[in-house]
Amino acid sequence: MTATMTATRAAVTREDLIDFVHAEARMLDEGRFDDWLALWAPDGMYWMPLEWNQQDPILETSLLYEDQFMLRLRVERLNGARTFSQKPKSRCLHVLNRPDVDLIDNDAGRYTVVTRMTYVETRLDEQFLLAVTATHDLVWQSTDTGGALKIQQKRVDILNCDAAFGNIQLLP
Repeated sequence: MTATMTATRAAVTREDLIDFVHAEARMLDEGRFDDWLALWAPDGMYWMPLEWNQQDPILETSLLYEDQFMLRLRVERLNGARTFSQKPKSRCLHVLNRPDVDLIDNDAGRYTVVTRMTYVETRLDEQFLLAVTATHDLVWQSTDTGGALKIQQKRVDILNCDAAFGNIQLLP
């Protein structure tokens, strides 16, 4: 199956979920941000906690907590011709460990995948490396053609989240 998952909900397997996470990382690495946005549920949230083991993105400060509107703005900026801070453009590479599938609930259409990875971002002579754990909470959404897996929430925990580091231009 592909990252858009056009089969029945009952057919979602561990391998389908792992393939989804790998496909998402590849879209980001290749700069296919519009395709990446299509993976999100309309009310999906991208969360990057500021504190180790942070539990609340609302009442505690986060590095980012972005809804669809903010994600679209970020993608428009990255794709924009007049984004001078991105000339030349930043590039990234996600080096994923094999994802762990923590939840498969085909009856409810809910899935959780946890992936430890190394994230590398580079622009000009600068390159930085982050060790992160990404937790994808996925949901099954029915469509006219069957249905698709969508990202309800993506939580990205940076190992040294409490350290000072430069701007993250792209998306781990």
